[in-house]
Amino acid sequence: MQSRQLVAGVLRRSAIVVGLLAVAVASASAEERPFIPRLVNSSTIPANGDVNPYGVAFVPKGFPTGGAIAAGDVLVSNFNNSAGTQGTGTTIIQLTPTGTLAPPGSAITFFTSSLPGLSTALGVLRGGFVIVGNVPTTDGTFATIGQGALQVIDRNGKWLQTWTDPVFLDGPWDLAIDDDGALAHIFVSNVLNGTVSRLDVAVNYKGVTLLKKTTIATGYTHVPNAAAVVLGPTGLAFDEETGSLYVASTADNAIYKIAQASFSTQSVNRGTLVSSDPHLRGPLALRFAPNGDLLTANGDAVNPDPEHPSEIVELTKSGEFVREYDVDASQGGAFGLDTVRDSDRQFNYAAIDDVTNNLSVYRLRGN
Repeated sequence: MQSRQLVAGVLRRSAIVVGLLAVAVASASAEERPFIPRLVNSSTIPANGDVNPYGVAFVPKGFPTGGAIAAGDVLVSNFNNSAGTQGTGTTIIQLTPTGTLAPPGSAITFFTSSLPGLSTALGVLRGGFVIVGNVPTTDGTFATIGQGALQVIDRNGKWLQTWTDPVFLDGPWDLAIDDDGALAHIFVSNVLNGTVSRLDVAVNYKGVTLLKKTTIATGYTHVPNAAAVVLGPTGLAFDEETGSLYVASTADNAIYKIAQASFSTQSVNRGTLVSSDPHLRGPLALRFAPNGDLLTANGDAVNPDPEHPSEIVELTKSGEFVREYDVDASQGGAFGLDTVRDSDRQFNYAAIDDVTNNLSVYRLRGN
């Protein structure tokens, strides 16, 4: 009798375990089953009317809590003011992808800059600080363009300091960060002198200290442009696996690679050519996708094609074309983008549409 009861008990427990496993499998299957991707669309226009979103940056994992922004939030920098004058925008807006969406004119302002023309040079240090560049004009034309600077902002949107330099920060147009916590390398593309600089910084809870500045690449074409104000080196993407920095040179319609970018003390002439694929049409922002491929935004100022407007292009690290898609039916809509490579099933890809002044944030699979 006891033996039969023991067997029955074992069977009941086994049935419970099997049932729980079935529920877990069903839940996992249900999670993977949906056809519609996780996608959020929100306006980048704040109350002051700034338009022409340029830079996009996720707040990374490990970012300190207790501030106005938190890990997983997305920041966007605006290049134009409400009148549409290029080089005069002053706002960084913030979006929590799991929170409330913003209709036009109601995007939350994280920071208002005293320096106009906030560029694609937008990044977040996981120690708790935001870095943003600017390239100003007074009338939206190259004739009045200024040198620009980098600003350091804390996690509550408070300005801390400004870095200027006529050589190493000559039109900071985009940036990428090799972030080791207490130490970081900030790579900056300079649109006015056609170079890439590396800023070595120390980071602690009090702030960011600039330790050293180095020019690591020169020779990128940089020219005035009526539609875009100026063309030159733009998007930067740092490869943590190899230590190489990839550079999207807009006017050259090409992507280059700088080896040992975090430690190099000698500048190279552009670096190694990775791609001049005909699918490139003035590449701007540049990032690594979660699957290890490169993503770049075509600005359409070079090699334009009305049948392929405002595209995000995917390439392998060796420059082989993979895929493309358009963010807008008009040209000139693709500009800033950012990715998270260790998102742990959270939102991991963000891209803006300059035509509609919208931000799209996605959760995409790693391969």
